[in-house]
Amino acid sequence: MTQLHVERLDRGRAQLLVVDIQERLLPLIDNHQNVVAQAERMIRAAAALEVPVIVSEQYPKGLGSTVPAVLAAADGAARAEKMTFSFCADAACRQRITAAARPQVLLVGIETHVCVLQTALDLLEMQMTPYVLADAVGSRRAVDHDVALDLLRQAGVVVTTVESAIFRLVHAAGTDLFKRILPIVR
Repeated sequence: MTQLHVERLDRGRAQLLVVDIQERLLPLIDNHQNVVAQAERMIRAAAALEVPVIVSEQYPKGLGSTVPAVLAAADGAARAEKMTFSFCADAACRQRITAAARPQVLLVGIETHVCVLQTALDLLEMQMTPYVLADAVGSRRAVDHDVALDLLRQAGVVVTTVESAIFRLVHAAGTDLFKRILPIVR
């Protein structure tokens, strides 16, 4: 088994992609309350850490808009509609993610085994580093979620948690930055 080298998360090189947390699909997601709570937590941390956020919506005409709680947390974030499962397979969306010139892409959202998985694999092909936050992604069936996380790990995607990613972005306690995120991680 080869060992994965995980580079240090850097606020100046990171961005957050919120994948398709939409009104009609969310209630069908296993443990969806926790997925939304953790996604909101990461979005709030991204704002405190000055990490840009993009919110994607898969076919909003059919699946509805992003849920209000996520939109409120992502106030002012760029939004992008897509029809492709992978965010990166849509040319305009791909341009948005590359234009930021931030190769570390944190991923939260739904569904783990469809849009999140395909986006993460495409990011790898684009020589970017995807970080899938396991507690902030979900699928309708737990088995799909679990198998997707295993596949992502095998492919070389970094699978971690919201809290771990936040602390990796902060780097040290006792700083003003740490004080800003403390209410989010408590």
